[in-house]
Amino acid sequence: MSNKGSNEKGLARYFEFSKHGTSYRQEFIAGLTTFLAMAYILAVNPLILSEAGMDYQSTITATAIAAIVGSLVMGFFAKYPVALAPGMGLNAFFTYAVVGGMGIPWQTALAGVFVSGVIFLLLALSGIRETIINAIPAGLKQAVSAGIGLFIAFVGLQGAGIIVDDGATLVKLGDLGDPSTLLALFGIVITAILMTLNIRGAIFIGIVITAVAGMIFGLVELPASIISIPPYPTALGEFAGPLFGEVIDGVSFWSIEMLIVVLTFLFVDFFDTAGTLVGTASQAGLLKDGKLPRAGRALAADSVATIVGAAFGTSTTTSYVESSAGIAAGGRTGFTAVVTAGFFFLALFFSPLLSIINSSVTAAALVMVGVLMASNLRLIEWDQFDEAVPAFVTAVGMLLTYSISKGIALGFVLYPVLKLVKGDGKKVHWIMYVMFFVFIAYFIWGKA
Repeated sequence: MSNKGSNEKGLARYFEFSKHGTSYRQEFIAGLTTFLAMAYILAVNPLILSEAGMDYQSTITATAIAAIVGSLVMGFFAKYPVALAPGMGLNAFFTYAVVGGMGIPWQTALAGVFVSGVIFLLLALSGIRETIINAIPAGLKQAVSAGIGLFIAFVGLQGAGIIVDDGATLVKLGDLGDPSTLLALFGIVITAILMTLNIRGAIFIGIVITAVAGMIFGLVELPASIISIPPYPTALGEFAGPLFGEVIDGVSFWSIEMLIVVLTFLFVDFFDTAGTLVGTASQAGLLKDGKLPRAGRALAADSVATIVGAAFGTSTTTSYVESSAGIAAGGRTGFTAVVTAGFFFLALFFSPLLSIINSSVTAAALVMVGVLMASNLRLIEWDQFDEAVPAFVTAVGMLLTYSISKGIALGFVLYPVLKLVKGDGKKVHWIMYVMFFVFIAYFIWGKA
């Protein structure tokens, strides 16, 4: 293998294809798979932010630019097969809590996103964020990975209408006779068969087959056009006014209210990103001795993307759990993220084609990824309750609270308590005790 590696040239050598047992074709398929799994953000993020008063069309461009920059930095600088884009949940917090609930103008809210990104970058470059991630015990890291798998599978089932709301039991089985739901079930079965047969790129092939079947039966709309000119990001630079003292609608950025907003952006994005990075790296077999190599670089990537995204006019950018779909398709290096960035760039000009990638089409990919990531549960020491209970609460907590960060918080509060009871408190890293108090404060004053 060393001889083969020495013969590599260009990008193959830079990304160490031989070392990771991958190829241009494998990484390309993985990058495309990741893009297809997260392409919905180009439609959903602008839709959510438009309710905050932002222009829908221009926000499509801002969303794509944030995804392109973040994925390129992650790919070339951190060399992880993880793509980035404006985060779901964080965009909802931006629109419904900050702008809608607190009455803060979207320009001022963007300034908050920008400042949180700058603080993130400073923490990443200082090594503090990397130290925190590496202080997390191996069992909890596996639980985070498995929990993300359960969470992403639930998102896929929910989006496809297979699992729906219920007033009495919270959730129930959806209408399996609904054509769109049947299409999603068809995709899940087809993809499961392909994976059972160990066909390379099974998830990507499953997405294609499902999309084609949807178009044949009229369940997926044919695009009205193919090419469109990217709209100008009208929110470009709008964050600067509030940051330098401009008061909009009687609201100043320099207030206690905005301090709380910035800290919330910091808190949620940190643990969402940390959880996603650990989970996807574990799935790809990239953790070494339970630690995340180049963690500082990976964390810097989402910081830079958040800064750029805020400048162009979108909410916080973060690492995407949908990257696990590309990893499942064979992605092992940063070239996967570079390919994903390339498709986000093309999407700026071919955005009408995104209409064929709906929740019914992507459901199978998310469910299969959930299966793969949930397999990390086998690595947890289930016969040791001080390890098993926090891990279980972390994984299940993500699903039941519908939040990666809150699931992490619940498990991380339990872990040091049970270790102290057992008499192993000295084996717990001091950072875990700090996080214990931080999470307790979050639950009490953060109204989690």
